[in-house]
Amino acid sequence: MSKTEWKEYKLGEIYEVHNGLSKGREFFGSGYPFISFSTVFNKWFIPEIITDFAQTTESEQESYSIKAGDILVTRTSETADELGMSCVALRDIPNATYNGFCKRMRQYNKDVDVDSKYVGYYMRNPEFRKKFQAFAGSMSTRASLTNDALLGLTIKLPPLAEQQRIAKILSSLDDKIELNNAINRNLEEQAQAIFKNWFIDFEPFGGKMPEDWKNGSLSDIADYLNGLAMQKFRPKNEEVGLPVLKIKELRQGFAGEDAELCSPNIKSEYIVNDGDVIFSWSGSLLVDLWCGGKCGLNQHLFKVTSERYDKWFYYMWTKHHLDRFIFLAADKATTMGHIKREELDKAEVCIPTKADYNKIGSSLEPMIETIIAKRVENQRLTLLRNKLLPKLMSNSQ
Repeated sequence: MSKTEWKEYKLGEIYEVHNGLSKGREFFGSGYPFISFSTVFNKWFIPEIITDFAQTTESEQESYSIKAGDILVTRTSETADELGMSCVALRDIPNATYNGFCKRMRQYNKDVDVDSKYVGYYMRNPEFRKKFQAFAGSMSTRASLTNDALLGLTIKLPPLAEQQRIAKILSSLDDKIELNNAINRNLEEQAQAIFKNWFIDFEPFGGKMPEDWKNGSLSDIADYLNGLAMQKFRPKNEEVGLPVLKIKELRQGFAGEDAELCSPNIKSEYIVNDGDVIFSWSGSLLVDLWCGGKCGLNQHLFKVTSERYDKWFYYMWTKHHLDRFIFLAADKATTMGHIKREELDKAEVCIPTKADYNKIGSSLEPMIETIIAKRVENQRLTLLRNKLLPKLMSNSQ
């Protein structure tokens, strides 16, 4: 397609901008859908399942509504790379509102043919992202995106059919990613239900633990290796560094370009590979299956392994105790909450007979392995999408 077929517009010629709810919001287990800063930053499209909620009024739901085609943009951040991240609403979300650290772009000029998916991808394109980062670099303290600055940015649009073609190519990858995520959510729920049925409720045994089972602790079934202070293990000379796995990387599921690097020649036990169980025991406590590629294990993270038991067993038991660990850390926190290693010794587990262990594992092990495989596939699909994005839009920059 010739570049002459692409037309340039200021965003303000297409969209109007509205800031989100500025006052603080507590999240509740019930209430109305609330789109958080985290969702806008991490998701390219608002997910089907919204996990954050807030108590909002009818007038707020009208003023801060979310309709199909709306684009939410992060308006403030501590760092330049967090500014102007976009998230597209592909459907109306009744009664939903959005965070005050975000802005809502809503099309008012219907004379311009715009595909909202395309614009969402366009705004995530690294070349366009540089415009946000350049603006953020001029801020003296916390970066903040004004309405005038956002609406003054220019975007180049090909004919609608071409916009839709580009969006279809990219969204086919995102659709597969979301399908994998949906499969994994279902598998996680099934695994939790099976685990609870056998190990917590003891339903196959009439509600009581069998006499031939044993009591133990997390320390009995797995080894919890604390990571290294990686600032002491930086790459040397011509070494190609490994990304350092910290709490931030564990939460987002991958090591980004801003990840710190460590020497690839650290001891092998401190190297993390896809499928390893990682437990963040300080700050933000969480347990997850790492699928973000080869990394070096930083301090404040446990790499959980076992020579005696399978991954499904120590993963499910560690995850089972997470809520209690979070409560303990919050109760003791003066600055940054954490748990002590002795808590692993106190965390009780039930160890079944070999026959029962194999029977339960025949259900749970394939589920855990499938979850890992789907997550690894998603990393590959994400990388492919991110490589295709600037190429498909090369005419537009």
